[in-house]
Amino acid sequence: MVTQPDRPAGRGHKLAASPVKTAAQALGLPVHTPSRLTAFAAALRPLGADIFAVASYGRILPQAILDVPVSGIAFNVHPSLLPLYRGATPLQSAIRDGRTETGVTIIAMDAGMDTGDILVSERTPLGATETYGELHDRLAQRGAELLAIGIDRLAAGGLDRTAQTALGVPPAEIAATITRPLRKEDLIVDWSQPAGRIVDLIRALSPLPAARAAVAGETLKIAAARLARDGEAAGTLTADGGLVEWAGDGRGVVLLRVTPPSRGAMSGAAYARLRAAV
Repeated sequence: MVTQPDRPAGRGHKLAASPVKTAAQALGLPVHTPSRLTAFAAALRPLGADIFAVASYGRILPQAILDVPVSGIAFNVHPSLLPLYRGATPLQSAIRDGRTETGVTIIAMDAGMDTGDILVSERTPLGATETYGELHDRLAQRGAELLAIGIDRLAAGGLDRTAQTALGVPPAEIAATITRPLRKEDLIVDWSQPAGRIVDLIRALSPLPAARAAVAGETLKIAAARLARDGEAAGTLTADGGLVEWAGDGRGVVLLRVTPPSRGAMSGAAYARLRAAV
């Protein structure tokens, strides 16, 4: 098992193992956490692995690693319909962009960023209220199943490969959907944006790291929101415990679950009552 080295985590920034390392150690599996991948290839060769299977590793593998498997294939599970949404944050980006469809693609890795030949691909609807956390868990399960299908096909000698360039997706569309790791500025709600785009951003960042929005003069973490319905005006409270804020297109965004500074999570309505009592 190979995973990322331990990283600082939490308020104390103490070194913490990745979930993969923790799970592997609980099962008694050997774990490698290399910091230099090209040099690590020499340690992998004696294992005689037929294939590699890679998921959410977070680094591009050098050719020296990709050349190690006996079959010549390093499978990679990517949660998008490649060649769209390559890179580090395909799930968050697809939700943020208001996509109604996504999928999982199993590729044979090459030295590029998610550019390898497609081995297995499956489309799936992206729910209108589905959050990043919900989509992540759903596609992680399906990705594991599709990976097994790809491995079975290889073993049976029936694994087909399709170059991503053969799918006819315009290069400009591919370039426009390339993703990158989230930055602090990506978490900020811009109230001048349309309400639908704001709700999509909040879904894309829920439950973690959570969108940040300026409300009543302070910055809240927003875990859940929806579009306002007819009759739900800015500043009012809704029957489902939300607080309505106005967006740039004149529509309301209902804040359903928020976390104020130095407090626990609460409903938008509870937050409004808290502010009124101050």
